[in-house]
Amino acid sequence: MGTLFIVGTPIGNLGDITARALETLRAVSLIAAEDTRRAGLLLKHFGIDQPILSLFEHNEAARVEQVLDALGAGDVALISEAGMPGLADPGYDLVRAAIERGVRVVPIPGPTAAVTALVASGLPTDAFVFVGFLPRRSADRRRLLEEAARERRTLVAYEAPHRLAESLADALAVLGDRRVAVARELTKVHEDIWRGTLSGARERFGGQALGEFTLVIEGAAEAKRWTEADVRAAVEHLLREGASVGDAARQAAALSGWPRREVYPIALRTGKEQDAPDRG
Repeated sequence: MGTLFIVGTPIGNLGDITARALETLRAVSLIAAEDTRRAGLLLKHFGIDQPILSLFEHNEAARVEQVLDALGAGDVALISEAGMPGLADPGYDLVRAAIERGVRVVPIPGPTAAVTALVASGLPTDAFVFVGFLPRRSADRRRLLEEAARERRTLVAYEAPHRLAESLADALAVLGDRRVAVARELTKVHEDIWRGTLSGARERFGGQALGEFTLVIEGAAEAKRWTEADVRAAVEHLLREGASVGDAARQAAALSGWPRREVYPIALRTGKEQDAPDRG
């Protein structure tokens, strides 16, 4: 039985590939790649001519057995479009299946946009939470941010350029005006790391954005126990911003640390008071 090598490849600058990665790619019998076109360019640049098999998000389940069969005849390298396979990229299903079959799995470390952005962000690096790509739908995105609202560790996320402005607006609404670093096109010619606050980032990136983005967001400050007056004030603000009673209760609960079952009656009463006609 061969070995499955998980090979990290450059996220932009080809000079970031390691000697060990090149040695491995030259030695394996097959390379399973998320993007065969990008893989072909990478291999050609380094003079590597090995068979390539497509393995991406929508065909991974069907290709697992094919790769396992190939491992019966020799070693296989798994690479993603850029960075480390399996980290917000395909590869998890294959690695899990290989381990279950008793296949030796060996990681070959390489560049990762999340860590690269984190260490250059100017935000705490001693502990962080990586959430991968933010959800496409605003409601799902806000739900994830609400779950992370009290997280004191630094938050790191990937985002597509056409959703960047909406995601920054959602982060500001849910998390408050925290410090943030917006890293674009890391290690590439147009690399840029913008540092400031979420409100400033929303203004800076409010229009059309280009490139691949990594967001590094400051974790929550040490929480103090909210009073009922604090919770009510938060609910009133959310309702004025157009949130439903249920959404206001959920968001206020996430921010305050109060159980939602205790916040909901406050939100319900506040909503009725705001809807009541002025009898003055």
